[in-house]
Amino acid sequence: MHKAKTGARRREFLGRGFAAAGIGIMAAHHAKIAAANGGLDGAPLEVPDWTRMLGSGVTASPYGVPSEYEKNVIRRNVPWLTVSEQASVSFTPLHELDGIITPSGLCFERHHGGVPTIDPEQHRLVIHGMVREPLIFTMADLVRFPSVSRIHFIECPANGGMEWKGAQMAGVQFSHGMVHCCEWTGVRLSTLLDEAGIQAGAKWILAEGADAAAMTRSIPIEKALDDIIVAYAQNGERIRPEQGYPLRLVVPGWEGNVQVKWLRRLKLGDKPWQHREETSKYTDLMPDGTARQFTFVQEANSVITAPCPEKPLKAKGFHEIRGIAWSGRGRITRVDVSFDGGANWQTAALQEPVLDKCLTRFRLPWRWQGEQAFLQSRAIDETGYVQPTIAGLRKMRGVNSVYHKNAVHTWRVNPNGSIDNVQIL
Repeated sequence: MHKAKTGARRREFLGRGFAAAGIGIMAAHHAKIAAANGGLDGAPLEVPDWTRMLGSGVTASPYGVPSEYEKNVIRRNVPWLTVSEQASVSFTPLHELDGIITPSGLCFERHHGGVPTIDPEQHRLVIHGMVREPLIFTMADLVRFPSVSRIHFIECPANGGMEWKGAQMAGVQFSHGMVHCCEWTGVRLSTLLDEAGIQAGAKWILAEGADAAAMTRSIPIEKALDDIIVAYAQNGERIRPEQGYPLRLVVPGWEGNVQVKWLRRLKLGDKPWQHREETSKYTDLMPDGTARQFTFVQEANSVITAPCPEKPLKAKGFHEIRGIAWSGRGRITRVDVSFDGGANWQTAALQEPVLDKCLTRFRLPWRWQGEQAFLQSRAIDETGYVQPTIAGLRKMRGVNSVYHKNAVHTWRVNPNGSIDNVQIL
């Protein structure tokens, strides 16, 4: 049974929680300062070594890098997951991030033929097929068009796909780390299609990459004319090589595989091409033996990023439950959090900004006294779609799929503060 709360009671609860937490945190902070200085009255503040000398100059690092004390905040991979590094994946360290923008150097990677080294001066984008006038664009041509900048998440549809049959990955980086969120800048695909002219009867676009895998995906023309970006910049600079330099598609809210990197060709036709990545791969095997095809949209999902296996609880008392939610259907409108495996729910606060097809931060105060707990989060988007339980998802989809696993996730908090990945059926 779920406990319902009115909006007023919820705000009152959150207000009391944050106020009490603030008093407790400040009291502990002042006590630590006093202890470190032997009492504040008349005790001088110790001057640390780094204050006694000049630091490095402005040219020491022409391209900025993180602090050496953040050296463990990196992408990681699972060596046994694929047969080669050229067709593998790395995972975003979600537990180490704040806000909604993923730093470019921490965005997960998924390749099928390695990362090509492309000279932007020689790179070309071809638009042909069922168009009035086939066109070839240089990078210089593309940046002359009116630009757009939007913040969107990109998620591999296999995110979490290793856990259809049970909990497996000991960390949020590996259970949910095939997602990132960036500001993308480029030209609207609809603008380029206007230049080429769309012939009557054109219903699909084939996007092709310039990597060794020659990645291709079929995309409906309606989506192409809606919000797809032909992007050349990421987080204010040119796209990173592993993210598709010098050109990629950004297809907001849809599975990462259609967001073709190293984009070199767009062909218009009257039907999908039925290539490898949309027949033998990136389809969903159903319990009756059939396979769903072209399940483009990434459904509402969420996960608690603190605490998590990589961020155990080290002390009793106040903690803030923190996490991220996202939906390919639109904005996140609510995230509920449970401390008892879904028996009861409390509504978390959403952290601004809350944007369309974008990561959204949520938070909820919690006072932990050493008890066992089962932490879950449940996202709801603006269409009314509710993130399903793993039991509900298996009832519809079975356990033989790989893609589009967006079930409510469970972290078990142990009395010693350690966190385990578990599933509640």
